[in-house]
Amino acid sequence: MQYVAMAMEVTSSGPQTLQKAQGDAITLGCTYTPGPLDTGDLDIEWSIISPDTTQKDQPVISYTGGRKYIHGNPVLMKGLDFAAGNPSNGDASISITPVSAAHGGLYQCKVKKAPGVDTRKISLVVMERPSMPKCWVEGGEAVGSPASLHCRSPQGSPPLAYQWKREIGGPIPPAVTQNSLTGELRISNHSESFVGIYTCEVSNIVGKERCKFSLRALKPPSKAGVVVGTVVGCLLLIVIILIIIWLLVYRRRPGHEKEVSNEIREDVLPPESRPTSRVSSHHKGVAYSPVGGASQLPSSSSTTYSTAKYEYDSRFGYAV
Repeated sequence: MQYVAMAMEVTSSGPQTLQKAQGDAITLGCTYTPGPLDTGDLDIEWSIISPDTTQKDQPVISYTGGRKYIHGNPVLMKGLDFAAGNPSNGDASISITPVSAAHGGLYQCKVKKAPGVDTRKISLVVMERPSMPKCWVEGGEAVGSPASLHCRSPQGSPPLAYQWKREIGGPIPPAVTQNSLTGELRISNHSESFVGIYTCEVSNIVGKERCKFSLRALKPPSKAGVVVGTVVGCLLLIVIILIIIWLLVYRRRPGHEKEVSNEIREDVLPPESRPTSRVSSHHKGVAYSPVGGASQLPSSSSTTYSTAKYEYDSRFGYAV
């Protein structure tokens, strides 16, 4: 038995919940077919249903009497319009370009043509794509030690999933463990078999991004080299200490101070000599008397003088 539509019917199908990334374009479908008895005026209304039943729903866009009307917040209405040029031809779908976080919500399409009426609800979830992740290593890259590759995306709507792959060097060895929630790839005992270029991919429902890291295997320094370096460093430190002690002891020696003072005396210029008379230089300590007389020399308990006789000669001005 075949049934014939007797009233208005919204014919759009598809998921009732749509997830889109910010910046994408989206169309909320609402095609309809009126019944043969629906002869009244066409009335189309899109609104956002309030999650609070005590609050009014927010009208978005409507079409009635052959005219289009825009309602609500201008920021929300930016980029929102009927997808078809003339919604009276059976397509009341709306398009949003580009989608922003403000566009998220539960939308209702209501098509009425008296006496028929029908509705359809669509939940729009606006998500943020993962941002470019950062890849790095912790624990170093020395052979024989543990190493951990990390991957982190600072932005993106949860849940975020991380997956490590090796581009060069073959598949990742089974001994490696990785956590898809934290983005960690852990190597318990690093060796040259793990060397290669690793790619981390972070993804959510609306997008994905990648980063790369080149893992090396560094050989640790030999024990003999470490011992030799330690011994050389200790010997050098001892030599420096001995030099410091020798300098301190040498500077405190009395002879060193005397040598320093002598060096200073040698550098000092001698004082200028004063002219002396021929009498004082040649006849020091002599008493004079008239010509023909005898000179009397002073006596002293500590000094002995000559008793020679001198006569005064006017030609020279002193005794001869």
